[in-house]
Amino acid sequence: MDEAHLEAVADRDGKGANDPAPLDAYSQAVVDAVARVGPSVGAISVRRRLADRTGKMHEVSGAGSGFAFTPDGFVLTNSHVVHGASSVHVVFPDGTELDADPIGDDPTTDLAVVRVGASGLAAARLGRSGTLRVGQLAIAIGNPFGFENTVTAGVISALGRSLPARDGNPIEDLIQTDAALNPGNSGGPLVNSASEVIGVNTAIIPGAQALCFAVGVDTAQWVVTQLLAHGRVRRAFIGLTGMTATLPRLLQRVIGVDQAHGVRVGDVAPDSPARTAGIEPGDLVIGLDGVAVSSIGELRRLLDHSRIGRVCAVRVVRGAHLLHRVITPREQR
Repeated sequence: MDEAHLEAVADRDGKGANDPAPLDAYSQAVVDAVARVGPSVGAISVRRRLADRTGKMHEVSGAGSGFAFTPDGFVLTNSHVVHGASSVHVVFPDGTELDADPIGDDPTTDLAVVRVGASGLAAARLGRSGTLRVGQLAIAIGNPFGFENTVTAGVISALGRSLPARDGNPIEDLIQTDAALNPGNSGGPLVNSASEVIGVNTAIIPGAQALCFAVGVDTAQWVVTQLLAHGRVRRAFIGLTGMTATLPRLLQRVIGVDQAHGVRVGDVAPDSPARTAGIEPGDLVIGLDGVAVSSIGELRRLLDHSRIGRVCAVRVVRGAHLLHRVITPREQR
């Protein structure tokens, strides 16, 4: 068979002899996500001036990841990557190197925004984290140990996790994944099969295997809005901890609500607005000012600066009873 005939057969089949073999659906989703989101992910290097035990100042370096979420240079990363840095430098996969200016950071969610002096950047598309399901594909992109644009993939292992933040407050409503993360991945995106960012990688459990965590993108978008507007996040404080919990169908019918989830109260701080309002450990918070509360993340987002010092209505389930309480949040310090 001559060369011309081989080319004709290849044309008839719609591919040439050197074309890559077709990928399975899983591989194709990962490859597409890397192609679309990878160009927006940068390696972040920082310098900090810290005092040693004698009080002498030294300059130390640090590193992490981040990703552009707008074409005009806004980059999302972790607070612990850039907090207190005297200089921030970002290198994108195409070789572009840029200094960055801090916009603001929020230790409570371990999120930060910096801005590089560039336009026309490849920007990652933000998705939603409120509709995630355990078991769906999760793809992490970052720069572990300085290896740029390293990709790992796994699944969403759990939702609604909590971990302590640097400021002592819990980072709540975290996504748990088994997509491998290592030092340097911090601040990189967690991506779904539609090539949308669903979280910002933030933490691992040292010594454990495949216990990795990301801040949900719904929380990240709320924090970004606050940082761009104020340079910090102002929060209303009510003084309780909690976790997302299910309302059984029978309980929904008994109390007359059509809501599958709420916030199970853990601890209530002494002398807090929640304690004053009569909220107790074990209660289920299901609404604030007429808005349904289905997760701890939703409750935290509703407690923004607009509710500081304002009397708010809270719907609480205790046992098989629906209670209505009033609460006056104060500013979180």
